[in-house]
Amino acid sequence: MIREQHMITGKIIKGIGGFYYVAAEDGKIYETKARGLFRKDGVKPLVGDDCGIEVTDGIKCLGSILSILPRRSMLIRPAVANTDQAIVIFAVSKPEPHTGLMDRYLVGMEHQDCPVTVVLNKIDADQGTGDRLAAIYGHAGYRVVQTSAKRGDGLEKLRSILKGKTSVLSGPSGVGKSSLLNALYPDHSVKTGEISERIGRGKHTTRHSELMVAGEATFLLDTPGFSSVELPPDLEEDGLVYCFPEMKQYIGACRFSSCRHLAEPECRVKQAVQDREIEESRYESYVAMMELLKQRRKY
Repeated sequence: MIREQHMITGKIIKGIGGFYYVAAEDGKIYETKARGLFRKDGVKPLVGDDCGIEVTDGIKCLGSILSILPRRSMLIRPAVANTDQAIVIFAVSKPEPHTGLMDRYLVGMEHQDCPVTVVLNKIDADQGTGDRLAAIYGHAGYRVVQTSAKRGDGLEKLRSILKGKTSVLSGPSGVGKSSLLNALYPDHSVKTGEISERIGRGKHTTRHSELMVAGEATFLLDTPGFSSVELPPDLEEDGLVYCFPEMKQYIGACRFSSCRHLAEPECRVKQAVQDREIEESRYESYVAMMELLKQRRKY
């Protein structure tokens, strides 16, 4: 008896152990393997890839990935395709916000040309810190949303930002990302649970990024919490200033065309810091990162 096969398109929402889980256009999640031609051509399917699959068992939801559709974008860290935006979540309290860590993350996203929204969570615990940080990052040019999973503050605004897009959600451990997701999408566990059941009740799930299906054309890549952020390996010292949106307007306005905005005289960036056009904490992060890049080049 020949098993009936048919083609269908979908999006890879998780990859683990050589298996790829695809949220298909028919509303089902298929467990698939990539055909050997991908290895031969040096193509590795990524979470977020839109793909064409051959359904080999419609009852058990099994199939094979036949093609990867053209990517409109690709992030290296985290490795994900077709991302529209990044959402970086920090708590205003417990844990205390680490602006240096936040700034390194933002630089990494700017370097990859990925738009970012800054979410300041737990404002029910410290509204004052929330307002202060919102002013700093709003001034720097970022969209900022203050949220409280407990009280519901900012949830509708954040939900509208996420709707219809593929978003990467990142932040340090303990900032309340899971509580925020549960408050935003109370029934999202149904979708992720379907995958967990298939790979052994969530085995290894904390080590791997996965896309959560949160609505029509709405996907969230929930990444593991981080305690440190490395600067992009291909970022050079003269490229750092381009990763600070509020500094870009002053590029070329300094006395010296080779100005690194550190100890040089008649530096327009440093003048902007003195005039409070650039936040001092952001400039301090720039200086600290420049030192890291110098040390990296040295070794």
